[in-house]
Amino acid sequence: MKRDVKKHQRANGAIRIISGRWRGRKLPVLDVSGLRPTTDKNKETLFNWLMPYTQGSRCLDAFAGSGSLGFEALSRDAPYATFIEWDKKVAATLQQNLALLKVEAAQAQVITGDTLAVLGQLAEPYDLIFLDPPFNHNLLPQCIPLIAEHGLLQSGGIIYIECETQNAHYPVPANWQLLKQQQGKQVVARLYQNVGECRVRI
Repeated sequence: MKRDVKKHQRANGAIRIISGRWRGRKLPVLDVSGLRPTTDKNKETLFNWLMPYTQGSRCLDAFAGSGSLGFEALSRDAPYATFIEWDKKVAATLQQNLALLKVEAAQAQVITGDTLAVLGQLAEPYDLIFLDPPFNHNLLPQCIPLIAEHGLLQSGGIIYIECETQNAHYPVPANWQLLKQQQGKQVVARLYQNVGECRVRI
């Protein structure tokens, strides 16, 4: 679930974890105008794709919003997740939901800030990255080079990218191999794997 435009906020929404140790748990989320929920159907498709990769992976939910994807990964035995969210109240709700699930500080971190700024400050690479930015801001051409430049996707790591159809022609590094793709009228979802070092600039 991602936030495109913020107008008003109140905690009267919820996300549901669909599988893993917290299967069926509902977590409160702020009612933020412009939030774009990840449906259970789409989330189930994604995590079917990710079945061989989630367990044991350090995860980054780069535009966290409700944190739906990061929480789902933790539920499915990912040992660690970083959530980046620029809205302070939404970030506070992420922290509260981690506490509800009794997730220890060593297992998750919520970073409040602009994703484009935070990406350059992260110290360690990730095995699994969720890159699902707000629609209509054309952020992928800025985010992808930062991830590549700072080596944030581990060799062999997986990155999930979701965007609106009209902005689906973004460049990726030569060493990101496309594994899966699903295209609808409005949304394109793709799964890539970092298959090795890339010395060619994107």
